[in-house]
Amino acid sequence: MQRILQPFQSFFHSIPRACKNFLRTADILLLLLAAAASCCGLVLIYSATRSFGTNRYVLIQAASIALGVLGFIIASHIDLDRIGPLWRVVFVLNIGLQCLLFKFGVEGDTGNRSWIRFDDWGLPIGIQPAELGKILFILTFSRHIYELRDRLNAPLTVLRLLAHAGITAGVVYVTSKDFGMVIVYLLIFYILFFASGISLAWIGALTATGGAGLAILWPYLPDYQRLRILVVFEPELSERYAYQGKQGMMAIGSGQLTGEGFLSGRMTQAASGLPAKHTDFIFATAGEEWGFVGCVLIIVLLSAIVFRIFYDSTQTNDLFSRLMCIGIGGMLMVQILINIGMCAGIMPVIGLTLPFFSYGGTSCAVTLTCLGLVSGFIMRQKPRWLRDRL
Repeated sequence: MQRILQPFQSFFHSIPRACKNFLRTADILLLLLAAAASCCGLVLIYSATRSFGTNRYVLIQAASIALGVLGFIIASHIDLDRIGPLWRVVFVLNIGLQCLLFKFGVEGDTGNRSWIRFDDWGLPIGIQPAELGKILFILTFSRHIYELRDRLNAPLTVLRLLAHAGITAGVVYVTSKDFGMVIVYLLIFYILFFASGISLAWIGALTATGGAGLAILWPYLPDYQRLRILVVFEPELSERYAYQGKQGMMAIGSGQLTGEGFLSGRMTQAASGLPAKHTDFIFATAGEEWGFVGCVLIIVLLSAIVFRIFYDSTQTNDLFSRLMCIGIGGMLMVQILINIGMCAGIMPVIGLTLPFFSYGGTSCAVTLTCLGLVSGFIMRQKPRWLRDRL
């Protein structure tokens, strides 16, 4: 009997040692900051969905946070340097994942065909392939840059990197029509392109080409996409597309310094007051109920997470790890700036959620898992002789 139980005893005896080692080597500060933001978001989601008469959203978000924390722990033990050489396979898998929307995609709250739902299986949940695809894109693009690092400024190299990003973003748009998500992908590409150390001449050329391309494509964009941008400057062009931005500004303004109080926001608690109050406009919910003080605290907390990731990028000892950290930090920074700008009426409403705060199971779990990858790079600093073989 003792011989049978011995393997189990060894396993349970090793758990405290493994936990101690994880707490000593992982970026626990990053995890604590993310957990604090997620818990604050859960409180806001509870308030924002109270008028719906169900706790379904809170329960799903809580489960997603727990799954994300588990994902953080697992991801921190994944050595991406060993997966990196398979980036071409991951690229194809990412494209295939997005293409599943052709067959299984359904429209979400924003009208984009960007979700795969499991309601027919009795599960009231869904996944957004583009959310999963963001981290896969950061992985493949970072590794692609890493492999081309010795000839980074060659014209053929630049064309290959442009094709990599263009194909990925193009497939996301064709399969989902999610213009907001495409913008995030392109901005991640731009941040990584800049961080790679490529010549400023190429950065300037890319910026000029992007501006010219936007001017050329502008007349061909669907009317509703152009109006979403134009109403930021001229709200009277379309009351329909200016409505969400106006409501968000009203909610934030009504909160003044300290807010109307938890569960007391008039627009938040009204059944048809603030649109998308638990998703895209969760920051407006915070502004109404927690006021200017609450909004500042949210910005400070999110800024601390982003700056911590960028700090971790400076502690890595190879280009691939550094680009991965910068890509993840840049992804969060872009979404934070756009979402808060949407709620404040200074950015187009393009259906982007606020990381850690907005309701969204896929986004929450994936984002926390991404932070685990950042922590993993810090946990595993490799000697140069080993890195050169990878």
